[in-house]
Amino acid sequence: MNVLLIGSKGQLASELIRTRPGDGVVLKAMGFPDIDITDRVSIDLAFDNYLPAVVINAAAYTNVDGAEKDQAGAYNVNYKGVENLAQKCMEQQSRLVHISTDFVFSGMHPRPYKPGDTAGPLSVYGKSKLEGENAAAKIMNQDALIIRTAWLYSSFGNNFVKTMLKLMAEKENLSIVDDQVGTPTWANGLAETVWNAVQHNLTGVYHWTDSGVASWYDFAVAIQEEALAAGILLKNIPLQPIPSEEYPTPAKRPFFSVLDTRSIQEALNIRPLHWRAQLRKMIKEISTQLSEA
Repeated sequence: MNVLLIGSKGQLASELIRTRPGDGVVLKAMGFPDIDITDRVSIDLAFDNYLPAVVINAAAYTNVDGAEKDQAGAYNVNYKGVENLAQKCMEQQSRLVHISTDFVFSGMHPRPYKPGDTAGPLSVYGKSKLEGENAAAKIMNQDALIIRTAWLYSSFGNNFVKTMLKLMAEKENLSIVDDQVGTPTWANGLAETVWNAVQHNLTGVYHWTDSGVASWYDFAVAIQEEALAAGILLKNIPLQPIPSEEYPTPAKRPFFSVLDTRSIQEALNIRPLHWRAQLRKMIKEISTQLSEA
């Protein structure tokens, strides 16, 4: 089975490459500028050269705050790019797996969001991602696989965990927002779930995150504790919880964006691990990398 992975330089794509099934999958990973999903000619060339049975789209405009000013750029990648891929997949009878986000929700719901719950994005990023979802579902007659995830991190790329590790090593104290709640998710676990879903020909809209919930402050506290235990950090610094209003950002973020993952658990007979256990694995991975450097 030929699989075309788009967005090869990102943290999820790096984990998808690392967790690729050994049997029956021939993976071609491509990133910009080798493939530009906003350009149909570029997509046509990639498909003609590789003839993919499955396309995994891990490419996205992910600068949440930057998207507020660069709305055209965000919509071009997150909406038009996905629309282009879906149209080509329909023409070639390829399956499409598209990765989306908890930011399609408003964060005003009192319980974890189910895949069928009404969306209500607050930011340009969230709105552009929702438009991409809708385009894929419409063009492919609901046969695309859309997996929403949240608070993704990995030892690859840039993310909250790596930023915190850097700041904790440099600063004497940090203030962290404590009124935004979600689920930290190791990209490695998401990658394994994506491959599982591909092998089971899953279609529709699903959610995947690690289990449990946390605020950004809770997450930061756990990062420092795990990093100290692993010897990555050598000193404990004070972490101060603050409300979002004390850390204003261009983009409005959902206050509660926990995702309900039960439907994909039932479909694939899998269970997510708690985010704290997954964080510990990732921190140990970074510790090993540093010791081998």
